[in-house]
Amino acid sequence: MQLGINLGYWGAGMDADNLTVAREADRLGYAVCWAAEAYGSDAPTVLSRVAAETERIDVGSAILQIPARAPAMTAMTAATLDTLSGGRFRLGLGVSGPQVSEGWYGVRFDKPLARTREYVEIVRRAMSRERLAFEGEHWTLPLPGGPGKPLKLTVHPVRERIPLYIAAIGPKNLEQTGEIADGVLLIFFAPEHAEETTLRHLRAGRERIGADLTGFDVVPTVPLAVGDDLDALADQFRPYTALYVGGMGSRKQNFYNRLARRMGYEREAEEIQDLYLSGDRDGAAAAVPRELIDSTTLIGPVERIADRMRAYADAGVTTLSISPAGFGLEERLASVRAAVTALERAGLA
Repeated sequence: MQLGINLGYWGAGMDADNLTVAREADRLGYAVCWAAEAYGSDAPTVLSRVAAETERIDVGSAILQIPARAPAMTAMTAATLDTLSGGRFRLGLGVSGPQVSEGWYGVRFDKPLARTREYVEIVRRAMSRERLAFEGEHWTLPLPGGPGKPLKLTVHPVRERIPLYIAAIGPKNLEQTGEIADGVLLIFFAPEHAEETTLRHLRAGRERIGADLTGFDVVPTVPLAVGDDLDALADQFRPYTALYVGGMGSRKQNFYNRLARRMGYEREAEEIQDLYLSGDRDGAAAAVPRELIDSTTLIGPVERIADRMRAYADAGVTTLSISPAGFGLEERLASVRAAVTALERAGLA
């Protein structure tokens, strides 16, 4: 199992620190550094800077939002970043959510699975540098009856096949991801629930193309905090968990709330959402079960974190991307280093 680092969103008050964290992860041998986007910073700009500041670590988008870009533009971006980084780019895609898709981009959040499937096919064709022609439900290239003609990408990516990941949570999306992607980006992944919530769906998708999970990259992002006071460490992640389970999306469309329910927290997920959407964010955070936090984060002394890393590896995780907690740079750097020590003590390095 390899280690990754997830920098999250640029502009969250730790911009210069993020570059230092990325450089330290590169020095320590981390496999990949991910950056995210929502409706603030964009991921490609951040990743180009990280690539320029590092030497060996891969740079990955977690995610590029599908409603934000035409698929050919995404292929151009991926090819450019792969070239600028010397063949170190990983393309992570996702549909985002209805509030961002419709409120920020003006793109209807309808048929996300079909839209993703078409998008991935167009991106792959473009990145392979074949002349681009496609007829689908959501995209037609070139447009009929006009001056457009099939064009070919003029940039040569360093690699013949840039690794493509999809952020997936729900069963149908996970199954499709197993079928059409090279890896999956996960959040709130609990090893104890991995088979029923995640792996069986990925495996079903792989079986459609006559494959198994061998060589398929399973990549959860897991918050990490090192220390002896488990309650205090867990409390750091209460607002984060409450945001996703309670407030990420609408009452009817919150994928993270549904995931918590599938993990057995039906009553708690409903309470967290009720409190969060009513404006009581502190109450929502307090309502998050300690067990949910403990199963989806890495908290405690290094030895305890090492034990949990073994559980993640046993559950099929191939790249464990950590999100280091801490309000200061030194604390975050200490977490980045502690993860390497824990991986070694777990016998996974």
